[in-house]
Amino acid sequence: MPKVDVAILGGGLAGNLLALQLRKHTPGVSVAVFEKNTERGYKVGESTVEVATHYLIRRMGLSTYTYKEHLPKNGLRFFFDTPERNSELTEMSEIGVDALPPYPSFQLDRARLERDLIEMNRAAGVDMHLPAEVSELQLSSDGGLHRFEVSEDQAGAPERSSWEARWVVDTTGRPGLVAKARDLRIPEPSHHIAASWARMTGVLDMDAIHAPEWQRRARWTSRMLSTTHFMYPGYWIWFIPLREGITSVGIVTDKSQWDRGMAREAGFREFIGKHKAPGAMIENAEMIDIGAYNQLAFRTKRFFSGAERWACVGDSAAFTDPFYSPGSDFIALENDFVADLITRDHKGESSQDVTTRSDLYDAFIKYRFETTMAIYDGLYETFGSYDLFRTKIFFDTALYYNLIFDAYTSDLHLDEKWLRGELRRKEWGLQTMQNFRALFRRCAQELRDSGHYFAGNQGKYSLDGRSTFGVLEPVGYPRKRRQVNARSEEVFARTQKMLRETFGERGGFLDEMMKGERDMFDAWTQLGTEDE
Repeated sequence: MPKVDVAILGGGLAGNLLALQLRKHTPGVSVAVFEKNTERGYKVGESTVEVATHYLIRRMGLSTYTYKEHLPKNGLRFFFDTPERNSELTEMSEIGVDALPPYPSFQLDRARLERDLIEMNRAAGVDMHLPAEVSELQLSSDGGLHRFEVSEDQAGAPERSSWEARWVVDTTGRPGLVAKARDLRIPEPSHHIAASWARMTGVLDMDAIHAPEWQRRARWTSRMLSTTHFMYPGYWIWFIPLREGITSVGIVTDKSQWDRGMAREAGFREFIGKHKAPGAMIENAEMIDIGAYNQLAFRTKRFFSGAERWACVGDSAAFTDPFYSPGSDFIALENDFVADLITRDHKGESSQDVTTRSDLYDAFIKYRFETTMAIYDGLYETFGSYDLFRTKIFFDTALYYNLIFDAYTSDLHLDEKWLRGELRRKEWGLQTMQNFRALFRRCAQELRDSGHYFAGNQGKYSLDGRSTFGVLEPVGYPRKRRQVNARSEEVFARTQKMLRETFGERGGFLDEMMKGERDMFDAWTQLGTEDE
């Protein structure tokens, strides 16, 4: 019976990256990958943000590869429409950048990337099995080896084998073999969103639009290379460029506005066609493929078990929302955690120590999931207003740079003391996010009730990316907790100032909504000084 140290079930992005990471950093561990499909098709999740990009470049050493084989991403870009959805693209209010951002990110052709990772893994000595279908997974609960059956197609003849593995890592995505075996999956209770997406050729290149003043406004930087969002109350439409003239186009909407017909080409085109600017972009485009999910978000009871030596990574564990492209960020964190646990076990750390570390990582990734969900749940109603969303995106992204990206670049997520400090502040952090969530929801309601929701959606723009997104520079250098807290307070204060500017004399409700925020922040700050 074949035996392997680490069996990775699923040969997509998460699984192939983890296999390569283990071969690079813990070469004494034997790794086998089992993937049931031989063809690597197009997949959503093409756009990366800073944490995932840092993982690809620094942890995985793929900088030259990604620049040569994929497209650099020119940041995030958002356009806002009239209530009638009939604005010309060049007249829409816009949030984005007028130069390449200070930290790199990419638009990834997932099919190409996964094919290339498979070849990199073969060259690195990973035991790759494609096509291979895993069944009869038996996870040990007493410290023994895990067992599973593998069916492979060998020259047209099926071949079945039994395998044993010390570690099993599930990267199968939504099928979730480990999730099923351990009954881990939890339906999302409140964030109900659906999506359909397609890959298309012949999509209008917005950089080719003859509009000199519009191009000058962005200092002739490429809008096409951005992840572009057309923003509406309760939903958004994405455009992501890929190599070879292919564009990923998608619709993500609150379930109250979802129509199953959007999962088919006719319905997909019809829905986008009701919006003048995005409709014009696909008017002459040809569709390559189309896919859909009736419900995107879901949760898990557990991500990792050091005691039983299994883990779930990426969509095999949980999913929040495609907005801001957090999926590959979660893969980066989870792969780092899993690789560290496997390495510790391989080096002979006690089962108790590995279990304790695993429990810490599991608690932290659950906390990260909750804080991420807090920027989406119930907040799609804020998306269609330029005046409101320019404040929300500053809040979201400035905290991302201050609290998440900077910590990742210093590998603080692998530091036990830092992790325990973050978890001590968990309740304060979550409450602060919920306070601002309630504030943004109330602002959206006030704008609708007063008839000002769409007031700023024509002719305004925020294109100074560093200011618009609250970019922290530099990152990756030691900071005291009080410095992190001070930056958070700056973000909170500017967020409140921007909202007061938006509402003016109509903003009396803001004082009541913000009451108590100071006390909450003081408590959070006081707790934070214990780490210094």
